[in-house]
Amino acid sequence: MTNTNRIRTGADKPIGEKAKKAATAATQEAKATAQGVADTVATEAGNYAGQAKDAAADEVKGVASALRTAAEEMRSGSPQERTFSQIAEGLADASDAMRDKDLGEIVGAVSDFAKRNPMVFLGSAALIGFAATRFAKASSDQSSNTTSYGERGRYVDLRDQSRTNTATTAGRNTPTSTTPSQKESDQ
Repeated sequence: MTNTNRIRTGADKPIGEKAKKAATAATQEAKATAQGVADTVATEAGNYAGQAKDAAADEVKGVASALRTAAEEMRSGSPQERTFSQIAEGLADASDAMRDKDLGEIVGAVSDFAKRNPMVFLGSAALIGFAATRFAKASSDQSSNTTSYGERGRYVDLRDQSRTNTATTAGRNTPTSTTPSQKESDQ
């Protein structure tokens, strides 16, 4: 009786074993390729993070330099001069510390600070968030409040024509709103 599940090849091995070995080899090759890609991505991410860290350190150092310049222009020995000098010194130290530590150490230090001083950390995070929101809002308001001519937009109440005057702007008649207080001051 012959075994139909086993087809013999020239090497006297069943086809199933050869397929299994080929699949194992393909899997190992795919794992090696994936590991190589992961290593490349990790290296590139580390390089990018290092560049970002250096750029942030440069910005902090620039702020420290500006504060030093401002302190030098103030009256010598004044409280403002001393305060600006101390802040500039602290920022310069922080900039140097950022350069000397890798990203993991910085994240660890921030995490340790947050664990030791949770209220200060949360307050600082809230303050930074508030400042970022105000900055973003101010930036968007400034761009949305200007017309294509660069003039600030103004509200015109067209429902009550008796309260509107006509103002001449660049040779054109443009309706503008007059408030009751403006009417009283005109009389």
